[in-house]
Amino acid sequence: MHKEELPEPSGQQIKIFACGPTVYDYAHLGHARTYLALDTIVRYLKFRGYRPYVVMNITDIDERIVKKSEETGRESAQLASEFEKLFLEDMKALGIETVDRFERASDHVPDMIRQVQQLITSGYAYETETGIYFDISKSPSYGELSHQSKEDLKLRRLELCSTKLHPEDFSLWRKFEDGPLWDSPWGKGRPGWHIEDTAISMKYLGSSYDVHAGGAELVFPHHEAEMAQGEALTGKRPFVRYWIHTGMLNVGGVKMSKSLGNVVRIRDALAICGPEELRWFFAKTHYTRTATFSNTGLVHAKREVEHMRDTIRVLRSHESTRAAGRSDLSLLRDLSRTETAFETAMDDDLDTPKALRVLSSFLLAIGYQLRTRKALAASTCETVAKRISLLAGTVGVGSI
Repeated sequence: MHKEELPEPSGQQIKIFACGPTVYDYAHLGHARTYLALDTIVRYLKFRGYRPYVVMNITDIDERIVKKSEETGRESAQLASEFEKLFLEDMKALGIETVDRFERASDHVPDMIRQVQQLITSGYAYETETGIYFDISKSPSYGELSHQSKEDLKLRRLELCSTKLHPEDFSLWRKFEDGPLWDSPWGKGRPGWHIEDTAISMKYLGSSYDVHAGGAELVFPHHEAEMAQGEALTGKRPFVRYWIHTGMLNVGGVKMSKSLGNVVRIRDALAICGPEELRWFFAKTHYTRTATFSNTGLVHAKREVEHMRDTIRVLRSHESTRAAGRSDLSLLRDLSRTETAFETAMDDDLDTPKALRVLSSFLLAIGYQLRTRKALAASTCETVAKRISLLAGTVGVGSI
């Protein structure tokens, strides 16, 4: 894993693009894992003095939507609109409010067409009878993000089509005669998946921006293609300064997938636990590592969140008329060390597992101190409660 330093905050804006869902079905815990990690990153950036600005796309043009439309007999646009609404409801239920704007792919087709035309004009793309394709031989950096050599890429067979110059080339525009269609200089059709995100991100974040976030499964070909398109369109490198990829999710000991029938919808998970318990559960695994969802893990997360709530409740209800003394000074020094250790962990590529261990250890020590030492000033207890709540709020456990 490659780490890079962010510049000092000083109120600096951080432009972030997040790969949103393809709205053809309910959002699941894999989505929750990625978007909760992004939410934590944004919360912590704000905590450290940055000004993050987040754009998330909604993929409402996709062959999976077309397929489900054909299977259900419903209009693609209506189907996508319904699942977009349900997704936004799930985001709200999770307490994710750090996305500044959601943008639908269907609202930006003219932007995509302009970018495809520009890529053709500059020699990076070509037309065949089936569509417009990006010529990866013109992109020297293609493969760098996913750490693949040109030889590795030749083993990839994506979007099988005999009209392409190279098997590795990817579509920018596909010509179709049915399904949702848009007019273009090359006839009716639909944009390719990768150009959707490039058009949206560049429109709202500029020709080069700070952070691109998404699941690890999107590194290739999706993010690789986005980077190739962006750099070809602007002539600038890097197109994205920092890439953030979340790890996979296992359920029942195996990767969550529809083919295995172990997909857990966000709304089903929230029927058995609160959003803060789910946040704490996922934060106990580093965002880049594979997380394993289990009822046992949820139970542990619930207990830890409840213990934090109970401790803060006791702190806030502590009544005393005495002035601060030696015990108060000792507790405040421990608090300061805890805050430093917490921030050190979070500064290290958002090491939430370590940060939560630091917080939990301090909460255990406070519990012992409250049980054995009554000589604490009420003002000290209120200060500790407030500052611990602030730290907890960076992982979204804020209603305590």
